[in-house]
Amino acid sequence: MNLSIVSPESLLFKGEVESVTLPGTSGYFQILNNHTSLVSTLASGKIKIQGKINLDEINKNKFEYKEGFTYLKIISGVVEVLNNKVTILTN
Repeated sequence: MNLSIVSPESLLFKGEVESVTLPGTSGYFQILNNHTSLVSTLASGKIKIQGKINLDEINKNKFEYKEGFTYLKIISGVVEVLNNKVTILTN
């Protein structure tokens, strides 16, 4: 599935991933390929990305790598899932 992570300053990441786990306001939830359409608010926590991803040098320092996963700490945000495209708007 295609994942885009956008902040008010820039596009932090765009590319193909296997899964993404998000900090929802009611707890963490995972999105996999062919997930049903959804819009949800996000709470403070870490986005967990599974898959081989390439980050540009400008945004690389905002992400953390641990045990085969890539993490991004967020304060809040919104996610939309539609037709194997996941768009996260966060600050």
